[in-house]
This record gives sequence, C-alpha cells and structure tokens, in this order.
Amino acid sequence: MIGIFDSGIGGLTTCRALKQALPGHDMIYFGDTARTPYGSKSRETVVRYSLENARFLLEMGAEMIVVGCNTASSVAPQAIRDAFDVPVFEVVNPAVEQALAASKKGQIGVIGTRGTIASGVYETRIKEKLPSATVHSNPCPLLVPLVEEGWFNRPETRRIVKSYIHPLRVRQIDTLILGCTHYPMLEPIIKEKAGKRVTIINSGAAVASQVKEYVESHPEWRDKGGNTGCDRFFVSDYTPQFRSIAEAILKQKVDLKLVQQ
Repeated sequence: MIGIFDSGIGGLTTCRALKQALPGHDMIYFGDTARTPYGSKSRETVVRYSLENARFLLEMGAEMIVVGCNTASSVAPQAIRDAFDVPVFEVVNPAVEQALAASKKGQIGVIGTRGTIASGVYETRIKEKLPSATVHSNPCPLLVPLVEEGWFNRPETRRIVKSYIHPLRVRQIDTLILGCTHYPMLEPIIKEKAGKRVTIINSGAAVASQVKEYVESHPEWRDKGGNTGCDRFFVSDYTPQFRSIAEAILKQKVDLKLVQQ
C-alpha cells in the first residue's frame, strides 16, 4: 500500500497522478487540514508534523511514503528515512529533473509557498545539476487558501495568479515548476499567464513517474499491483468543502475520514 501525505487537500493531485500511473495499487492519503498551510511554519515544526503523518500512514498499513507536499519535501524526507525503514519519495527532485530536461535556455521559474521558496531547495538542486541555470523564484502564499476554498476560476484568483506570474514572465523563463501540489488545480490559469512558450512542470506528476519506475523495477512491489486499487482518505479536520474539493480533484466520490493528530 502506498501512503501519501500533504499539508492539506492539494496533495490529492499527487494521489491522482499515482492512481493513473499505478492502477490496481492500494493507496492511503492523509491531508493535515487542521494544520495547513505548512509553508508558514518553521523547519522544526514541519519535520515534526511530517514524522507524525508518516507514522500514521504506516500504522494504517502503508509500506511506502510519498511526501506530497513541497514544503515538507524540502526539509523532512531524510528524517522520515532515518525514522522508518520504508521507501520514501518526495516531489522536489523529480520536478527538478523534469525541468532540466524541458528547459532549452536554463531559465527556470519556481512558484511555491513561502516555506518552500525560502528554503531555496529548488534553486540549490537545480544548480547542483546545472550550474549555468538561472532560477527565478516567487512565493505565492495566497494560492493554497484559494485552492482550499475551491476558487479555481474566480476573477480574484485570475488576478492574483497574474500578479505572481508576471515577475517571472518578464524574466523570460522557459520552464515553470509548480512547487506546490495544490497548484495543478490552477494550472490552466497559470499556463495562460505564463505564456505559450513556457513548459509547466507538475511536481506531483513528476514524483508519480518516479514511483512507477521504482515499482516496475522491484518485483516485490510490481506484484502488489493485483490489488483492488482500494483508496482510503483521511484528514485532520473536516468540512463539507474539503470533500467537494477532494471530489473535484479526483473526479470520484470521496469518503473523508476524520482523525486527530
């Protein structure tokens, strides 16, 4: 069983990508909706929350952890690997690899939460692999609340996205990393505001491709694909709005179960 966690509902975009890449594999999702967003929290707090989330998923039967949160991916994966003897995947490195493969000029933009952008994790890892690359980053703190509210195509959302993307567009980026798994829900608007020549990199879809490669190269995991594809979804706070957003992301009926962290 594959366990995925995120600071809220947005990580369901990663779950959706995993379901498409690995049909027949059982998945369990935890959205820490009571403590979202992680982007404004300290490094120590995010690591603590991430360890608690991973422990919950493992206790519920997960045998692999996918950190479907860019903020947590920037600071917590090694702590999870040190604490638990299971495969651990995160969304940052796969997105970096796809961005470098897509970029023709080495002009790469990154948008994310304040925590992700302040960590410099994307710029550091891009520069490690391609020192000549230029990375332009912009924090977008209002986008997660807009997604959590289900404001996917409101005029206010379009104006806010434009204000966040414009500084990157004028720097003539050719590739843009969506450094938060909430952002794919706004991808049509982001792509429009970034321009036709900019390749959009979805970090959730990128990690799904990496997990698929891992599963296909490990027989013990490949053989698990004959399961029912049963999915379970948990949140640390519940409102009917969360359920409607989850169903919009997954395009299916979703039974969100409330758990206390």
